[in-house]
Amino acid sequence: MSSIPSYSRRWLPFVWLLYLGFLFLPFTWPVALGTWLSPTLLSLPVFLVLYFLHHLPSRRASMLEPLAIALLGFVLTPFNGFANVYIIFSCALAPFALAGVLRCVLYMCGLIAIFTAELFWIHSPVPWLIAAVTAVAAPAACLGNVFFIEGTRKSRALQESNAQIRRLAAIAERERIARDLHDLLGHTLSLIAIKSELAEKLVHRDAESAGREIADVKNIARETLKEVRAAVSGIRTVALEGELAAARVLLESSKVELTTRRSEGTLPAALENTIAMILREAVTNIHRHAGARHVNVDILAEGSVAELIVSDDGRGGVSAHGNGLRGIAERVKESGGSLEIRSPAGHGTVLSVRLPAVAAQ
Repeated sequence: MSSIPSYSRRWLPFVWLLYLGFLFLPFTWPVALGTWLSPTLLSLPVFLVLYFLHHLPSRRASMLEPLAIALLGFVLTPFNGFANVYIIFSCALAPFALAGVLRCVLYMCGLIAIFTAELFWIHSPVPWLIAAVTAVAAPAACLGNVFFIEGTRKSRALQESNAQIRRLAAIAERERIARDLHDLLGHTLSLIAIKSELAEKLVHRDAESAGREIADVKNIARETLKEVRAAVSGIRTVALEGELAAARVLLESSKVELTTRRSEGTLPAALENTIAMILREAVTNIHRHAGARHVNVDILAEGSVAELIVSDDGRGGVSAHGNGLRGIAERVKESGGSLEIRSPAGHGTVLSVRLPAVAAQ
């Protein structure tokens, strides 16, 4: 059995309770009120206890509650033919406890068959109508939750995959830094130490030769400093490169094509980090809400200003105050930049961020 995945909307289980209203459809039928209303009202507290027990986040999903709810429906059916509501609820809850589509379908078909047989056995009014409604609603509820759970699991797996990509990128970068530092500084510092010792020995015997050795040490130190700065510039690009790789994985999982373009300019580390974070939020927002098929990411460095442009061909109609873009607006404001969003409904979205490179240093 699997645990119940967290709902994308916490209020969704409460909305489902509106379907309990169908239990009271006998009001529209020529049935004596006392024969069905009391058993129906008595069944409601039992159902609610089982229903919310099943949804407790602190416990693993179990088939005990769906089976008990189905049994409640079978018991109530002789009094209220519309007890099929409980059968449908049982089918809807089963996917949270049963692993695999086949098991859910078999469970659902078994309940529908038993319920239909009971309708005819007790000579329920219009048994074919109630059986037909059950045969349509139960699969919709059951399979809908099967796909919901599968989508939730895939989303979690994707998030874990993205996190793993970032962890592996960080590990690879640390290893690269270690290699670069060893290659850059190991040999250089050894050479500086040797030449310094030589200069120390020559300083009293041959001042001119000692001066040349000291000059060599100075030149070696300057060259090493340049190489270290170049290595640091390489380090600064990794965070953004890792974020672009993670964005590609995330979008490709939704069959969204990603096109990237970067200028050759080197950006300050703090600025690259800010752009990487904004890119992550923008791509996540597109993945969740845009319904796009293609995304373009442009990262441009123009003098003292850097610009990030993220455009998609999705449904559009968003603003800086909705769909998760508020966080981007706040991050841009903190960095002293500007944010522009063009998002006509039905024509995609273009998010343009301009950040001052000088302020980020």
